[in-house]
Amino acid sequence: MPGGGAEKRVYHLVIHDRHPDWDITIESAGYRFASDVAFRDVRAEEYVGLILSGGRAPEYLRYDADLMRITRHFFEQEKPVACVCHGIEIPAAAGVLQGRRATTVAKCRYDVEFSGGTYLDEPVVVDRNFITARTFWDNAPWMREFMQVLNAGRGARA
Repeated sequence: MPGGGAEKRVYHLVIHDRHPDWDITIESAGYRFASDVAFRDVRAEEYVGLILSGGRAPEYLRYDADLMRITRHFFEQEKPVACVCHGIEIPAAAGVLQGRRATTVAKCRYDVEFSGGTYLDEPVVVDRNFITARTFWDNAPWMREFMQVLNAGRGARA
């Protein structure tokens, strides 16, 4: 499964950590992620699922017109979309949350609500093809639900 980015290159990721005496998260150097394809080169019709991760990147990626095109394609075609934490900023910017139920990290609640969706404070929310989770702490149930939706879709197309 390829990973895309604004450009095909290596990205430096950060680790978010929350300290008891801080009101916000602290960022430190993390892993590196090699993007296999630039968003402009993605042919969305060739893919069966989309994962939108969280962290700080969605704050910047939501301005990428090609990522908006890809995101809209997945929602229009009812293909499985998994979204965690700040990743919700991408479908919010793409204008695809109207009438949808979703969860996210609490401070992104308004991205859901201002985009016409309904925010639920639950570990995982499944709304048709859209599977959302609050944070990485919810990764196991989030991916379990995503794989069920993904596999159900593959069976229907086979």
